[in-house]
Amino acid sequence: MDWIPIVLVTFKVLVLGTGMFFAIKWHYDKGTKERDMRAVLRAGGKVAAVFVLSLLSVGFVTFVLSRTLGLDLTWP
Repeated sequence: MDWIPIVLVTFKVLVLGTGMFFAIKWHYDKGTKERDMRAVLRAGGKVAAVFVLSLLSVGFVTFVLSRTLGLDLTWP
């Protein structure tokens, strides 16, 4: 029973990683035809920055909400 999360998380990472690779490759190939490489990299950087900021903000809001509700956040 302990190996199920390891297998499922590994599978999820592989599937999402493969999907992201092909999505980025497709957009990059499409972008090089229409625009120069600098514009594509700049747009990709902006998207990555927005994603990281939104991920951090969701994590922070979750942490504050859980502390407000009195949940125990200590490691066992």
